[in-house]
Amino acid sequence: MTGAMTGAVTGAAPKTGGLSSTASPAAARLRARLLRLAVHLPALLFLLAVLSPPLNHDVAAVLNFSERWFAGERLYVDLIDVNPPLIFSLNLVPAAIAAWTPLDGVQALQLCLLALAGLSLWLCLRLREGRAEGTVEAAVLTGLLPLAMLVIGYDFGQREVLMGTAALPYALLAARRMEGRRTARGLWLGTTLLAALGFALKPHFLAVPLLVEALVLLRRGPRRALRDPAPWAMAAVWLAYLAAIPLIFPAYLGYVVPLVWQYYLDLGGQSAWAVLFTPNLAVAAALLLVLLPLAFRATGGPLARVLAAAALGAFLSAWVQHKGWTYHVAPVLMLGGVLAGLLAARAADSVLPLATARRAAPGLALLATAGLALFALRGGEAPFREIGFEDSKAGRLTAWLKHEAYGERLLIISPDIYPVYPALNYAHVQSTLRTMNMWLLQGVYRTCPDSGERYRQPWEMSRAEFFVYRTVAEDFAKAPPAAVLIDRNPGIPWCGREFDFAEYFSRHPLFAATWRHYHQEGEIEGYRLYVRDN
Repeated sequence: MTGAMTGAVTGAAPKTGGLSSTASPAAARLRARLLRLAVHLPALLFLLAVLSPPLNHDVAAVLNFSERWFAGERLYVDLIDVNPPLIFSLNLVPAAIAAWTPLDGVQALQLCLLALAGLSLWLCLRLREGRAEGTVEAAVLTGLLPLAMLVIGYDFGQREVLMGTAALPYALLAARRMEGRRTARGLWLGTTLLAALGFALKPHFLAVPLLVEALVLLRRGPRRALRDPAPWAMAAVWLAYLAAIPLIFPAYLGYVVPLVWQYYLDLGGQSAWAVLFTPNLAVAAALLLVLLPLAFRATGGPLARVLAAAALGAFLSAWVQHKGWTYHVAPVLMLGGVLAGLLAARAADSVLPLATARRAAPGLALLATAGLALFALRGGEAPFREIGFEDSKAGRLTAWLKHEAYGERLLIISPDIYPVYPALNYAHVQSTLRTMNMWLLQGVYRTCPDSGERYRQPWEMSRAEFFVYRTVAEDFAKAPPAAVLIDRNPGIPWCGREFDFAEYFSRHPLFAATWRHYHQEGEIEGYRLYVRDN
């Protein structure tokens, strides 16, 4: 009996041990899978944020102008704005989708923006094929690339974000060119054309490809670099765009650009030294001061150097705009975030044994994505704007316009982009103003009139001021809108008394005659709504 029991016990021991040894690898594989999924949780959370209201105010304003252009108004003739035509042209795609499908403008734009991010991510995946990536490096890049395109949150859709999205695959292509790797023609051409369009959105953005191409030139030498078709393809796109502007949009160069130089550039601007110490630009500068020396160490690698050059170009682009706003530094965060994760991953690959690196890679990738997400959240706008949208100024104005003027034509007299946009977009209100806001009046009234009066007389007005004074009155009288929204805050300096928009335009006989048929319906957040009498 004892022998039998001993045999049973002895026979059972190996069986138990076998189960344990089988379960351990299975548990490790499950843990690795869960970590690989968790790596994408920050990107998923930011995806929910960018799809939730509110749409960025500048993005909403540009979309509104493109929808009006698509509906028949003439860009730079009936619609006057400082932005070059490329961004309005690109927004014709969501405008057309909104006109031809059940989607509204905001939904169509979000669909297009996600399609752009998806295209950029697909190009990145293709361009990573054949690269010598370490185990941790591969895991970190897989997690950071999609997150970088979404981590901007509220500023999703801004031109800086579009440029950063296009710059990521361009950086991978530039690294391949530095390494001498062959790339399929369709892949390099598609990546190059996307990058060229992204960099053409603002002239300042050309700092990014200039620095990157200089880096490629230094690495490959003039003979090989100048035979590379990629930079020439980008240059061809830019030259074609420049040639098209005076041919298709002659009013932009002949009329709008002089207005921009005279009245717009100094609005809200700061000196080059002062803007460097604004919170957004200062943080971006500190980030680059840490990352640039590390990227150009011998262990950095071509991709790290390209990302560093691109991030530096993006920083210079933000600096010369003299504003220091959050979206101006967005591409620095996008490119710098990927660069920081890449440098940390390469350091881990260099010190960890291969087996250890394989086990640690999913966890380290999760740390990288969580770190970038937390960095973006510090003092950021997403998801806080989205969570509090209904109780925000824009949310309350949206609800009010939906109730009082849903789908109506509306004359909006305000210096604000936010919160007027995106409230107009969500309420499907059709603005009748030829500009997005009263930026031209703000520009001409930066200083008080020499006469000492609150308002200039028509014969004292500059061409720009008389254009606003005349067109607002004439358009108002010719096709009176259902309602008028007037901001109490003029955004214009005090000169003896407050600037009153209604009083200013009522001096025009056409405006005054039409204005008599409106009564005030209510007021919210300093915006007074006047409704036309039946």
